[in-house]
Amino acid sequence: MINLQKGLIVSCQAPLDSPLHDPMVIAAMAQASVNNGAVAVRIDTPNHIKAVREKVKVPIIGLWKQVITGSDVYITPQFHHAVAVAEAGADIIAIDATTRNRPGDEKLADIITRIHQELGKPVMADVDTFTAAELAVDAGADIVGTTLFGYTFETKSFAPPGWELLTQIVAKLNTFVICEGGISSPDQASKALDLGADAVVVGTAITGIDLQVKAYKSALNSD
Repeated sequence: MINLQKGLIVSCQAPLDSPLHDPMVIAAMAQASVNNGAVAVRIDTPNHIKAVREKVKVPIIGLWKQVITGSDVYITPQFHHAVAVAEAGADIIAIDATTRNRPGDEKLADIITRIHQELGKPVMADVDTFTAAELAVDAGADIVGTTLFGYTFETKSFAPPGWELLTQIVAKLNTFVICEGGISSPDQASKALDLGADAVVVGTAITGIDLQVKAYKSALNSD
């Protein structure tokens, strides 16, 4: 297993309409993160992964967000997306592992098996509930992340971080657990490890310039 133990993983991503959504900019974010202690980076889209791979040697958790009609699954939804992510240079493939129907009627267990057997890569299962986490582990996922807690219909009434989900997974499942989603301060990242997470992903709070500026502007204009 790739060693991410007790480490900070930085998600280097940007909205499609942002000037930051450029392979060279994303690669610079990743390089700056690694220079300051990140043990890994999480990167979206093959061309961004390829650019980052040229700049850093730490593990890349790769994914490919795709909006496909008829399915709410969008993080590396199909096997051919995983192939592209692996070929771009990702070390770990992150996939949506919720219980929602996948495009093309592909099955989670089949995708995980094919990633292992045909691509030789470990799989990070992005989940929203304990049930999804349990099914992902049973299907062979190597890592479980709380990534989608608060972002699905089933969990939309909750706001991340998913502390309760994290503690359930830690207590009941024998798997490597990454806390991801809603971590907005060093204290929260530390809390995630205290609750038993093996590693922590931080995105918007570090690299989300667009969303951070909007939040500050909104607060200043609220009166």
